[in-house]
Amino acid sequence: MDSVIQVKDLTRRFGKMTAVDKVSMEVEEGDIFGFLGPNGSGKTTLIRMLCGLLHPSSGSGTVLGHDIVKETEAIKRGIGYMSQQFSLYADLSVMENLRFYAGIYGIPRNERKDRIESVIDIVGIGDFRKLLAGNLSGGWKQRLALACALVHQPKLMFLDEPTAGIDPVARRDLWNLLFDLAGQGVTFFVTTHYMDEAERCSHLGYIYYAKLIVYGTPNELKALPDVTPEGTARYEIRVPRVAMAMRHLSDMPYVQDVTIFGDALHVLTEEGAERFLLRDLGQGDFDGAEIRSIPATLEDVFVTLTHKRAKERARA
Repeated sequence: MDSVIQVKDLTRRFGKMTAVDKVSMEVEEGDIFGFLGPNGSGKTTLIRMLCGLLHPSSGSGTVLGHDIVKETEAIKRGIGYMSQQFSLYADLSVMENLRFYAGIYGIPRNERKDRIESVIDIVGIGDFRKLLAGNLSGGWKQRLALACALVHQPKLMFLDEPTAGIDPVARRDLWNLLFDLAGQGVTFFVTTHYMDEAERCSHLGYIYYAKLIVYGTPNELKALPDVTPEGTARYEIRVPRVAMAMRHLSDMPYVQDVTIFGDALHVLTEEGAERFLLRDLGQGDFDGAEIRSIPATLEDVFVTLTHKRAKERARA
């Protein structure tokens, strides 16, 4: 497949602060690329460079085949952007918002009606044409914002935490729309803090303190040696009084990490530690524990790598 985004050693400095540090990656056509990282890690700065809104300090890149420094206007015409805040006009109706964005994107007047009807059909918002955008629920505002961003038929969409603050049904509906559009060749660059959404992405990148520390498919990231180092194993433990059990196990010398996942514990230990876990839980009056070996989750990936990098920064 063709590369829709291709960057090499992309760097942006603001005075003495480096916001993005030598990032290299590639996003292919039809990908849903998930971009994760803590607040302040450089996500927004990188996206602004990819959108042609901010010049890099060094490095190079292309978006939709256009140079991110020399051909920024061509990039802007070919991309769509949907922000977390939904850039809608609350006092305009659904149709008026769509007509406004069709005009902003320079769609010829004789094509606007068909384009608008097409995105209305895609997002399923036809029953709300006359309703003011400000009166829509969060999920329907999200659909309208997506329709506005799609009206000029972009080949690449940037979605900045598009599901923040909406209900689980609306979140799932949005992802079903993304899958449908990706199947039609639209590429998505999505920022999210939700691990279940990260699992749905074809590829992921994780940026931490300006550096892209991992890049690959979800399964590739879970299999990284740094996530479950040689000689260690991960276990799920179902046990009563899970929070107290976590505190109890965190003091054991063979336990490297322990955290709560729902009603269970996820534990990283020395390999073959099941018998020690059962022994120490029994001695701590946590009888009836159920233990099974598990693979790493994406949350394990990001937590483990973040802790590793934080320790490296502290030693530097």
